[in-house]
Amino acid sequence: MKRLIFFFAIVVLLGAQSLQAQWIQTNGPYGGSVRCFAVNGSNLFAGTDGDGVFLSTNNGTSWTAVNDGLGLTGTNVYALAVSDLNLFAGTSGGVFLSTNNGTNWTYINTGLAINNIRSLAVMDSNLFVGTLGSGVFLLTNHGSSWTAVNIGLTGTSVNALVVNGSNLFAGTNSGVFLLTNNGTSWTAVNTGLTNTRVNSLAMNGSNLFAGTFGGGVFLSTDSGTSWTAVNNGLTNTNVWSLVVNGSNLFVGTNSGGVFLSTDNGTSWTGVSIGLTRIGVLSLAVNGSNLLAGTNGGGVFLSTDNGINWKAANSGLMRSSYVNALAVNGSNLFAGTINFTGSTGSVFLSTNNGANWIAVLASSFIYSLVVNDSNLFAGTASGVFLSTDNGSSWTRVSAGLANPPYVFSLAVNGPNLFAGTLDGVFLSTDNGTSWVNTGLEGVYVSAFAVNGSNLFAGTYGGDVFLSTDNGTSWVYTGSVGFHILVFAVNGSNLFAGTDGGGVFLSTDNGSSWTTVNNGLTNTGVSSLVVNDSNLFAGTVNGVFLSTNNGKSWTAVNTGLMNTTVFSLAISNSHLFAGTYLGGVWRRPLSEIVTAVEDDFSQVSVDFTLEQNYPNPFNPTTTIRYQLPKATHVVLKIYNIYSQEVRTLVNARQSAGVNVVVWDGRDQSAKEVSSGIYIYRLQTEESIQSRKMSFVR
Repeated sequence: MKRLIFFFAIVVLLGAQSLQAQWIQTNGPYGGSVRCFAVNGSNLFAGTDGDGVFLSTNNGTSWTAVNDGLGLTGTNVYALAVSDLNLFAGTSGGVFLSTNNGTNWTYINTGLAINNIRSLAVMDSNLFVGTLGSGVFLLTNHGSSWTAVNIGLTGTSVNALVVNGSNLFAGTNSGVFLLTNNGTSWTAVNTGLTNTRVNSLAMNGSNLFAGTFGGGVFLSTDSGTSWTAVNNGLTNTNVWSLVVNGSNLFVGTNSGGVFLSTDNGTSWTGVSIGLTRIGVLSLAVNGSNLLAGTNGGGVFLSTDNGINWKAANSGLMRSSYVNALAVNGSNLFAGTINFTGSTGSVFLSTNNGANWIAVLASSFIYSLVVNDSNLFAGTASGVFLSTDNGSSWTRVSAGLANPPYVFSLAVNGPNLFAGTLDGVFLSTDNGTSWVNTGLEGVYVSAFAVNGSNLFAGTYGGDVFLSTDNGTSWVYTGSVGFHILVFAVNGSNLFAGTDGGGVFLSTDNGSSWTTVNNGLTNTGVSSLVVNDSNLFAGTVNGVFLSTNNGKSWTAVNTGLMNTTVFSLAISNSHLFAGTYLGGVWRRPLSEIVTAVEDDFSQVSVDFTLEQNYPNPFNPTTTIRYQLPKATHVVLKIYNIYSQEVRTLVNARQSAGVNVVVWDGRDQSAKEVSSGIYIYRLQTEESIQSRKMSFVR
């Protein structure tokens, strides 16, 4: 009976929390770098760079992450292979096996000292893996013992493996090698192969094709004994991927999109209409559907042999920073940074994040700003302009600094300002031409406009003021920390910094005061103002101040990813751009109401903060503040109300207390990936929060 009563208490407690305002994750942005595909009946699997494996049961219309068991080491997926009910994933952290379509994964790398897997092939009951720099290894009958099979294999970086009957071909950085009848020694088969960096292999009957980096496509009709280049019409010879569909042969290239040959490579035609990402890392055929996995743009689908393409990315979350947000009417824009491939994109949502479409593929997106019907994107490649809500873009960077990194943008009437590594640049013609304003040699990371005052904040912590649109600048002082963002509310100028929290100036930057009471993380990368409400985005979530920063309250209920890089307000909602978690949304009115309720029901001095980091692996930090000395019990529970760990059971003094929980603690019960509740009980109050542990 006690267990039932306790379970009911937990349910009531969580239910009460769920009635409060909560953050909701929007459906994107999505995309990412898709390295490989596998097809098993109606199931289509995509392996990504940094985001693990995704499953689609409707030809890419929608995707679901299937990563339980991959952990942090298995999210860079370079190869997938299917054998009956077995799905194998070759990752930068080794080999994983799923027998239930990715619902769960098991690490089967034991005994294989090499982790960096680049290719997979199944031959009968044997699994071959190609590695980066260590050749090929064999696992027999899905056992637990791996054997190196590298005799004669002089190319030890194995990018591709393909089976043809009893023959196994390996594409390496030193050409193509052949292994016959599950043997133990390889034979080089490279005669005529003038480019030996082989990224991909494909079979079509007795024809063996090799895609090379720099040499295009080669054909062998005699099992690799001799090769002939077949590149007529192939305008990009850096080939990443090959796939065969009947009499059609498709190649994906580094920067030229997809090409089609219907005559075994004798001639090629570009087929990339609608393919907004032209770096094609992987290709797959599923019935009449052709899929392309791109470098940074996710998956594209063609149902007419590549003549036309459309994005097929819904639910395919990408490993990226949502570094910038901007609003133009009902349009919400998100700018991302994806360190894999050094790419970035701008995404558009017209329905509060229910759906997103990629509208600009570029390098890192650092900043976004709107001026009437003009949308500007500051990137690692300069400034881009769209006058039609992202449908088309023009690079407008003439006269900018070199390198043209644009970290910040600001608009003041007809004037557009760009913050670079070499100071501030001004354009009065929507970016057609730029001039240096004279503030040179400084890394300008933030802008603020307040009437005729233009403020420039630097990564060194200095603040400069111009009252004449950048014609002249005055140094007003320094906050002592890297300035990441500015915000203005009336005569108040706020600076968000990397390590110093929030600073306030009421005299145009001449003097600054820290305003951090209640702000549990001092890395503030975003600030936004709504009426009298000031919101701050930090590595520990979102905080609200209703009194110009004198005090802050965490407003993170439901926000599973608390590393927040950008904030924006649109359609009465607050949007938060996160690290690896996409964009989240929460109604403004509910946030303010929830904060008011918190103050009316709980002493402001009794605080249980959101754990950091969250999600976590293996350790996380829990902070709480006690208004007076009291007996404290801090426990961890799973979602079934079962106690997992007692972290504190002692009398503690008033003040801030910090506890670290290590998920590897062997005395803990049932510590596996999932949602947990941490509950703080004192003699007068009880509070709890959710956290997520990811193996």
